[in-house]
Amino acid sequence: MDSFFHLSRNILNLDLLLPSFLLSIILLVIHSYFGLEIIKRGIIFTDLSIGQMAATGLAISLYFFDGNYSYWISLFFALITAFFISLATKFEQVSTEAFIGILYAFGISTVFIIMSKNPYGLEELNRLLAYDILFVNYSQVFKIFILYSILGIVLFFGLKYLDNFLKDLLFFSVFAITVTSSVSLAGVLVVFSILIAPAFTSLMLFKKNNLFYAIFIGVLVNTFAIIFSYYFDLPTGYTIVFFNTLIPLLISIFLYFYNSFFNFNKN
Repeated sequence: MDSFFHLSRNILNLDLLLPSFLLSIILLVIHSYFGLEIIKRGIIFTDLSIGQMAATGLAISLYFFDGNYSYWISLFFALITAFFISLATKFEQVSTEAFIGILYAFGISTVFIIMSKNPYGLEELNRLLAYDILFVNYSQVFKIFILYSILGIVLFFGLKYLDNFLKDLLFFSVFAITVTSSVSLAGVLVVFSILIAPAFTSLMLFKKNNLFYAIFIGVLVNTFAIIFSYYFDLPTGYTIVFFNTLIPLLISIFLYFYNSFFNFNKN
C-alpha cells in the first residue's frame, strides 16, 4: 500500500495537484447548489454579472491601490450587484435577464478600460478570467472551506425564516460573497463553468438527486481537466472551462439525436 501511494505520488505529483483537487471539490459543492437554483430561476448570467463586477473591483484595486484591499473592494461591487439583481427580480416591468446582461457588459467594459492603462493589463485580464488553480495552497483551501461552511449554514437557516425580498436578498448576497471568494481563487470563467455546467448536465441526465449528480459529474470533469492540464502543460483554468463546457455540449447533441432516432422509430 505504501509503495502504491509512493508511486501515485510520483506519477501525479500530489504535492502540487492535491490542493487544487480539494479546492475544486469545495467549489463544486456550493456552486452546484447555486447553479441548480440559478437555472431553476431562469437567470443564468447572474454568476457572470456578479463575478464580473467582483473582477471590476479587483481591477480598480490593482490600478488605484496596487492590489491592496482587493477582496473588500471586489466584495463591495459584488454585493451592490446582488442588491440590484434582487430588486430587479421584484419588478415585472423589468426583464431580469436583460438587466443582468447589462450589468455584465458594464463590468467587463470597465475592466478593459482600467486594464488598458496598466502595462501588465493583458496578463492581469487573463488572470481575472481564469486563474491557474494549480498554485493554490492548503491554507487557502482551508480558509475557503471554513467560509463556505459558514455561508452554507447561514443560507440554510436564513431561507427557512425569511420571505419575499429579504429571502432573495439573502440568497443573492451569500451568492455574491461566494462568487467573490471563488473568483479571487479561480477567475470569472472558471467559476461560471463550474456553477452552470455540472448543474445543467445533471438536470439533462437525471430527474432526482440533481445536487449529488452535479457534484459527482463536476468532480470527475475537474479532476480529469486538472491532470490533463498538468501533463500537457496547459493553462489549468481554461482547461477546466473547456472540459466543463464540452461535456454538456456533447451530451446535448447526443440526447438530441438519440431522442430523434427513438421518436422516429416509434412513429
